[in-house]
Amino acid sequence: MRIVTFGEVLLRFSKADNQRISQGNTMNANYGGSEANAAVSLSILGNEVRYVTRLPKNAMGQACIRKLSEMGLDTHFVCWGGERIGTYFFEQAASLRSPRMVYDRKDSAFYTLKPGMIPWREVFRDVDVFHCSGITCALSQDAADATFEAVRIADEMGLTIACDINYRKNLWNYGAKAAEVLPRLMTYSDVIFGDAGEWELAGGLPRIPFLATSSDYPIDMAAYTRMFEQIAEKFPRCQKFILGLRNEVSTNHHLLSGVLYNRERLFTAKIYDINPVVDPMGVGDAYLAAYLHAYLNRKDDDQRCLDFSLAASALKSTINGDFNLSTEDEVLSLL
Repeated sequence: MRIVTFGEVLLRFSKADNQRISQGNTMNANYGGSEANAAVSLSILGNEVRYVTRLPKNAMGQACIRKLSEMGLDTHFVCWGGERIGTYFFEQAASLRSPRMVYDRKDSAFYTLKPGMIPWREVFRDVDVFHCSGITCALSQDAADATFEAVRIADEMGLTIACDINYRKNLWNYGAKAAEVLPRLMTYSDVIFGDAGEWELAGGLPRIPFLATSSDYPIDMAAYTRMFEQIAEKFPRCQKFILGLRNEVSTNHHLLSGVLYNRERLFTAKIYDINPVVDPMGVGDAYLAAYLHAYLNRKDDDQRCLDFSLAASALKSTINGDFNLSTEDEVLSLL
């Protein structure tokens, strides 16, 4: 099975040893970005993945391509242009202090991507799944238009479309409203992922609290079933509605679980009690990628797909950097 993922690659700068952004003289650098994280995870799990993005044709863009190729991605359709790669600066949470993130993405190569720059019909040839994200719609009107160009062509060509709602409040600065744009993107989708806040925004229903402090916390299946029955009416094309659940008890102590609704019944997974968390970045992307991997191999076994997804995201919590480097055998071993 071949999968296409589409989004902006970012360079993450982060301080070590729980330093604040204003402290110290050095930063660690890692490539990441939600869609790139998902692509790498899918590749390491054994899938054939084509990654589409736009990068500046300079030393930074070339270095990024080498890294993506090293991770096993097909980068043949990367669009060259623009002046710079997008970046963000990350301050790790510590004890009572929340994490902090500062984006520097305006006027990046992907920010200035326009419809018509990517030959989507060639990109989608012999492809089964297209994975898109709400983040690309948040950056600029041009990037949003390019995203809708892609999903319309993927729809015409009969691909399965998987959408990660991926709402990032701080990115929506060009005048469009997330609550209007993201549901439009979701109407094209066969599989939709989101966390509690994202489903609240896109579905228009209040979130159901997830307050687990231990692995025996009872998940309210009836409440989630009622919620997704209503949401399913708004998105008649979608067949798999997937919700990621995370409660951050403290900086280094997270509890992860999830639910899946297939229009007939709701499935839940075990709760992973992770203490300590090594790096929380990319946990949701690992969850999405592992689900798509399982879906392509065991489409009709919803419980197994959900269980595999949660195990992969739990493992990502133990790995530094944005990419989930866990193999299929490692995920199965945890299961």
